[in-house]
Formats: sequence, structure tokens, C-alpha cells
Amino acid sequence: MSWDVLLLPVPARFGSLAGLPDGWSPGPVGGRDRVLAAVRQAAPETDLSGPSWGLLTGPAWSVELNIGEQDPVESVMLHVRGGGDGVLPVIHRLAAALGRRAIDCSGGEFLTEGDTGNRHAFQEFRDRVLADPPGTAPHGNGPGGRGLRGPGGGPGRHGLGGAAPARSRHAG
Repeated sequence: MSWDVLLLPVPARFGSLAGLPDGWSPGPVGGRDRVLAAVRQAAPETDLSGPSWGLLTGPAWSVELNIGEQDPVESVMLHVRGGGDGVLPVIHRLAAALGRRAIDCSGGEFLTEGDTGNRHAFQEFRDRVLADPPGTAPHGNGPGGRGLRGPGGGPGRHGLGGAAPARSRHAG
């Protein structure tokens, strides 16, 4: 189970996702070579040996970077696993290197420097789910219920729900 953070080119003039106009659609993150170079610059220890995925491992966390195979790259989804807040500066470095904003998918808001977003609530939710016997886990899309998904679990009004172009290659 991962805490997901989406890196998208959302202009700074928008203070929240709710402020985006109806029908708004982000442009691409950038050309594939530029995106990979920016990731290497922000986090040189990232394993980018796969064609569409990267892996970054810290002392108490790991981040799978879902970059996709398209050129230009449409979005970068970070699948964060593990505990603690040590991963937050890495997320902000990646977002800054790409010139993008980080969206906390469990709460549907921008993740800003010095703010943990819904990270703690997600970790508590994850710990409860993993501690519950099979068949008794709470329902919903994380601690906030829907996150970026609209009614029925589909995309929200801006089409950001399920924005990762592919499923995680690792379970859990």
C-alpha cells in the first residue's frame, strides 16, 4: 500500500485543485530525456534502469517513480512506501527539479514545503488496514475517503483520479 504523490505542471496561480477551471487539463511534464535528467539531478541515487519506472530507497522509505513510456512524459506519480517524514524533502526536490507541483493524492491538495499533507493520516490508515484481519479493513481510497477520485472511484472533475499511467510493479 503506497501513499501516492502526483507531480504535475499546475500553474502557481492556482492555490488549490478546487480553483482549477472546469475542463482544465495539464500539459506534459516534459520530454523524456529532460525528465530523466532532472530526476538524476534531484536524486542521483535513483535507479532509472527500467524503461518506465524508477526506484529510490531511503533509510525508512522507498519511492517508485512511475514515469511511463510516453515522450513527452504526461505525469510522474510517486508511490511512497515506509514510514517517517524523511521522504518529504526528496519529494520537494523532485518536484522543484521538474518545475512541477506535488499533489497529495490521499487528500487532493498541493503538498508544500514544511507541510506533511495527509502523510501522517495515510500512515495511520495504512497501519490500521494492515493490522485488521482479512475482510475487515475499512473501505475508501485512503484516509480522506476519495482523494482525487470522483463518485464511484472514477476520475474527479479534472480527470486527475487514477492519473498514474500504469500499475505499480510491486505489491504492497
